Amino acid sequence: MTGNDIDGEAPTLDQARRQVEHYGLEVDPQAVLVAVRLISAGARVGRVAEAHFARFGLSTGRYRLLADLEDHGGEKSPSRLAADLDVSRATVTGLLDGLEREGLIARRPSTEDGRGTVAVLTARGAQCLRDMASDHFGRLEAMVGGLSVEERAVFLDLLARVVRGSTALVAD
Repeated sequence: MTGNDIDGEAPTLDQARRQVEHYGLEVDPQAVLVAVRLISAGARVGRVAEAHFARFGLSTGRYRLLADLEDHGGEKSPSRLAADLDVSRATVTGLLDGLEREGLIARRPSTEDGRGTVAVLTARGAQCLRDMASDHFGRLEAMVGGLSVEERAVFLDLLARVVRGSTALVAD
């Protein structure tokens, strides 16, 4: 990695070095730069993803929930959705409320646990996913179109390792 400002990204390696030196730390400035750039990239991808999903009347969270339901036979308990999507139960409840108002999901009593409910993907919800599929998946492919198949495989491996390491940000 060089200290050059690549595609308007900041900070640069030189800036990271200055910050590390300023605080008298013995950490690798390049490691800090990679982490800071990754956080910045994640925020940017998150913003453009929200704009992308908004064209379909969805948010990233609403889309993920619908897609997860579809991937699991069209129904799932709210607690299982929360765990699988790695969000709070309250977040899932809010997503389900909005999706239910729009007729994209329905709720029904659980056959396994009479006290609980399950979210069910409606025909309208499934149609929403079908209607957006071509555009959505085409744009996802274009997003990583600058990477070769081999680079994408390496990127997936690196990304998995960084995600596992992300717990360092909240470790005691």
